[in-house]
Amino acid sequence: MTSSQDQVVIFDTTLRDGEQSPGATMTHAEKLEIAGLLDEMGVDIIEAGFPIASEGDFNAVTEIAKNSVNSVICGLARAQLGDIDRCWEAVKHAAQPRIHTFIGTSPLHRAIPNLTMDEMAERIDQTVSHARNLCDNVQWSPMDATRTEFDYLCRTVEIAIKAGATTINIPDTVGYTAPRESAELIRSLLEHVPGSENIVFATHCHNDLGMATANSLAAVEAGARQIECTINGLGERAGNTALEEVVMAMKVRNDIMPFQTGIDTTKLMNISRRVATVAGFPVQFNKAIVGKNAFAHESGIHQDGMLKNAETFEIMRPEDVGLAGTSLPLGKHSGRAALRAKLEELGFELADNQLKDVFVRFKELADRKKEVFDDDLVALMRTSDDPENDRLKVTSLRVQCGTEGPQQADLKLEIDGIVHEATETGDGPVDATFNAIKSLVTHEARLQLYQVHAVTEGTDAQATVSVRLEEDGRIVTGQSADTDTVVASAKAYVHALNRLLVRREKSGKDRPEINYKDV
Repeated sequence: MTSSQDQVVIFDTTLRDGEQSPGATMTHAEKLEIAGLLDEMGVDIIEAGFPIASEGDFNAVTEIAKNSVNSVICGLARAQLGDIDRCWEAVKHAAQPRIHTFIGTSPLHRAIPNLTMDEMAERIDQTVSHARNLCDNVQWSPMDATRTEFDYLCRTVEIAIKAGATTINIPDTVGYTAPRESAELIRSLLEHVPGSENIVFATHCHNDLGMATANSLAAVEAGARQIECTINGLGERAGNTALEEVVMAMKVRNDIMPFQTGIDTTKLMNISRRVATVAGFPVQFNKAIVGKNAFAHESGIHQDGMLKNAETFEIMRPEDVGLAGTSLPLGKHSGRAALRAKLEELGFELADNQLKDVFVRFKELADRKKEVFDDDLVALMRTSDDPENDRLKVTSLRVQCGTEGPQQADLKLEIDGIVHEATETGDGPVDATFNAIKSLVTHEARLQLYQVHAVTEGTDAQATVSVRLEEDGRIVTGQSADTDTVVASAKAYVHALNRLLVRREKSGKDRPEINYKDV
């Protein structure tokens, strides 16, 4: 269906900028899966990675390019000819490829390569021209644009346009700008830069001051027609503009923001959950659009209003973002058909063999809980079999805790198919459990984060545990869910260790040895 409204292009960088969040590294299979979901959802452009960064990134971008159906597939490249060539080698397999090249133009960023203004201008002309000779679709970004002198920013943008850039992205790299400034910058560039009427201006905002969504929408109102964003606002430091927020803002407030996108918003909740799972970054409960509480109403006044008319306290329908209107629990007597139907409603489509495995674990959970709610099933899917979980596996755990010490953990851990046992004490059952794991698998990883939250209410609720480890600059995150918090903690820690082994392997070892002692 055609529309007279201006189209805003959605450029998703979850797989590039989002993956740069410490601990958010995704496996090759996970990147392909997320790219497929983005393509299916209607994302116009997928920035699939930074091909020069590693062999793994190059292979992922190449594979995504080969498998893309509707989306333009973009790769990132520094303002260096080798970067651009490597990027083209990866994205050229796409039906619609794009090269995105950038250089820092602010005084602070110019000092990094130690280039004068004239030298940088020459570099921009050379590299954008080179990219355009390879690809008809070229995007150029002046990194830290919002802290670049306006006259110099105009000069570099004009050079990039003349060199063949078809999209000019204006990044607020450190989340420094505010909505009024963001809008004024786009207006001024459109007014002052020759040729700007023939290209697309994009906005790329970080959320350091909590204004990424507002800054992006202000830029669109001023004339930008591409928004760069990520699922769940994933990204470095405080993150990027959240795709779900800008898309739903334009949909709900189309009266004052008369723009349209090609996004199927009913798929937002599913991809939000999946990205949270693979990245190991849980979505905060009060996160706009996709948070657990985004459509929850506890106040008596709110509940009364909702019962009389949902529009009293809801400006959008749960169904608009892919949520079922109600959360009906399953129980231990529920069958496979009911489980499959509920999982499909939640956005999970399973093959018969996958359903068989999930059904077994669903029954185990249902035997421990009176009712299994939607959020329990989402948590259950997060702990589905993962090839990374093959080398280390918790087989048995018994803990002793309480006011009478010592707090002790008796652990059985399967390591490369062989079960090893350890007994350790600690400052509480979780500390004792982690000590037992460390006594069997020696490593230098430092625990950066240990986080627990209840999936549902009640004393029989599942606990979802996130563990983040750092070793030699490698940051990994593990997650697990169980009605026993200590068991969930042990499995999350082991999940993180498995990911650490994968990262070690990628860094050069074919099959890194696990140093363990048989206790």
